[in-house]
Amino acid sequence: MPTRLIRFLQLVALVFALAFGPTPSANAQFQSTVTDVVVEGTQRIDPATVRSYLLIQPGDTFDSDRLDRSLKALYATGLFADVTMRRDGDALVINVVENPIINRIAFEGNKRVDDEELDREIQLRPRLVYTRTRVQQDVQRIIEIYQRSGRYAVTVEPKVIRQDQNRVDLVFEIDEGSLTPVRTITFLGNREFSDSALRGVIQTKEYAFYRFLSSDDTYDPDRLSYDRELLRRYYLENGFADFRVLSAVAELAPDRESFVVTFTVEEGDVYTFGASDFDISLPRVDPETLRQFVVTEEGEEYDSTLIDDTIDAITDHLGTLGYAFVDVRPRVNRDPENRTISITYQVGEASKVFVERIDIVGNVRTLDRVIRREMSLVEGDAFNTAKLRRSERRVRNLGFFKSVDVKNSEGSAPDRTVVEVEVEEQSTGEISFGIGFSTAESLIGDVGIRERNLLGRGQDLRFGVTASGRSTEFDVAFTEPYFLDRDVAAGFDLFRIERSLDESSYDELRFGGVLRASYTLQPDLTQSINYRIEQTEIKDVDDDASRFIQDQEGTRVVSQIGQTLTYDKRDNRLDPRDGYIAQLTTEVAGAGGDERFFRTRVKAGYYYPFDEVWGLSFLAQGGMIVGLGEDVSIAERFFIGASSFRGFERGGVGPRDTSTDDALGANNYYVGSIELAFPSGMPEDLGVRTFLFTDIGSVWGLDDSGTDIADVNSIRASLGVGLSFTTAFGTIRVDAAEAVAKEDFDVPEVFRLSFGTRF
Repeated sequence: MPTRLIRFLQLVALVFALAFGPTPSANAQFQSTVTDVVVEGTQRIDPATVRSYLLIQPGDTFDSDRLDRSLKALYATGLFADVTMRRDGDALVINVVENPIINRIAFEGNKRVDDEELDREIQLRPRLVYTRTRVQQDVQRIIEIYQRSGRYAVTVEPKVIRQDQNRVDLVFEIDEGSLTPVRTITFLGNREFSDSALRGVIQTKEYAFYRFLSSDDTYDPDRLSYDRELLRRYYLENGFADFRVLSAVAELAPDRESFVVTFTVEEGDVYTFGASDFDISLPRVDPETLRQFVVTEEGEEYDSTLIDDTIDAITDHLGTLGYAFVDVRPRVNRDPENRTISITYQVGEASKVFVERIDIVGNVRTLDRVIRREMSLVEGDAFNTAKLRRSERRVRNLGFFKSVDVKNSEGSAPDRTVVEVEVEEQSTGEISFGIGFSTAESLIGDVGIRERNLLGRGQDLRFGVTASGRSTEFDVAFTEPYFLDRDVAAGFDLFRIERSLDESSYDELRFGGVLRASYTLQPDLTQSINYRIEQTEIKDVDDDASRFIQDQEGTRVVSQIGQTLTYDKRDNRLDPRDGYIAQLTTEVAGAGGDERFFRTRVKAGYYYPFDEVWGLSFLAQGGMIVGLGEDVSIAERFFIGASSFRGFERGGVGPRDTSTDDALGANNYYVGSIELAFPSGMPEDLGVRTFLFTDIGSVWGLDDSGTDIADVNSIRASLGVGLSFTTAFGTIRVDAAEAVAKEDFDVPEVFRLSFGTRF
């Protein structure tokens, strides 16, 4: 074959092979086998740890997809700031730059939030790996903490201080900025109520300089959500059954220094109540017996709280019948055309239940039996909501607990219930201090130490000292509330009182003791009996003292038996806001001793709350003493004034010797008080309460008579203001009163102050 033909055929074969033969891969150079993986740049991390994240190991072929996924896996560990890969012959070289380790974390510039709170919120910790992502996350957490407290101008800048061995100190530099107040609150869509009226409903307030002790004028998104609910309740209580809050928007002003809050509302129409009906599934329960508990009346303006009150009243009544878990639900029938709402109260099926057990939780110091003996219900009793409420009031009246919650839950069977008494203890030890100022510039101070729950047994031990330039008093009292494990409170008092009575020109020394016992006659009705033995000495009578006092000089012994009957329906004995109390005390002296008399006193109080702040109280007291065959001595007469008749000094009201200006005491008195509690304008958490009061009464009557004695039963009156507030030193009470009706011989007192503390 000619050479030219052979060459032609070879050329054709080459072209054919190039056109249709296999093509080498573009990555053919990486298809060789990895013989080794070399890790460079590690300091504290073992190279084997780096290799464990790789998807390519010795013996595998070089593959770009596996290399890419291995690179991402190394970055995802958060251990490295930089990772590079390269091929060195048949070896794969991994070069890493490790992230540093956090040596220390510090905060600078924070004054409103302490280091401990910030440290609890952030995620980074010493000895953890430092990453920028984690730092930025913690910066955002710190900012959120400050924003929750109303500081939206806060800035946080993280600073890194490098140390040896690839360690860093992390410092968060905080500029807290000022509080971001709410400058303006506006309402859109309101027609019935003005903006100012609605601003009084919500908790968020517009900025005002006098709210420096409150945070209500700073923006808080959680408070804004609560405001929506407050608006809804307010409109539902005033007849607007279709009311809605369409939006509540807080916009940060362009200067980032204040917020503008806008509420958009849809009021709807005013509805009135229609007819009320019952759908009762309980046997032997007559709907007519429940109708007396319905407080909604047809034709009245709709008020959602009245429905709740009706449900509570029906539930409580059925609870007294033993139905612990009765379900009462209102079925609302709305008539948009006539704008009326009729209510059908559905009473579901329930069975009578019995108390399976009583659980007491929350008491650390107080013994269980101290609480249990105040319960009107015991295991095995038929359940009764009235007794449950009475038990809660009795436990609260102990005064040992900050909060008391008595509730019941389902027991081990449908006819069993478990009563749970949850309490939160408070300090029952007290150190009290008192100080009083009178227009005569007399100063009185007292110190008292009291433990009302001695060793957690409910026993009451008290020691008091009162001293001034005119008097010294010591007294010790002990009470065992359940004497001999019976419902009898027994105790004793020992006292020594020495006073220089400038208003009466003599000194008085009393010392003696009292034995007493009290017991419950029926719920809320108690009686106490006591025996008092006391020696009284009238001494150091001024030469120019009243002849009616000079005749009293000397020592007399009183042997007295007395009793006190008390009916107490107050919600709280220590700080009553609701309810009433009536008390009758009678005393007879003559079984031994030198005195012969009969004395009686009556006290009553009625407390009516308008809401949690506004409240009205009426107090009245009066007394009389009659000598049995002899005149009543000056030591046993009534000296009214100071705390018993504000606006007058002790003994500043009543009979007086006009020739010597000596107070003589009286055989009769009465005092009535009216006190109005009203908002102070201060934050509620400060516990500030303000009062307006007036005291009206009279003090009169002596066995002696004469031209020198001024003794009239005319009415005296005073007007005043009072303020009480809670501080770290206890509750302070300040009263200022002006006598507006008095006799010329009466002695007024303008100002009194007292305070106390607990430990």
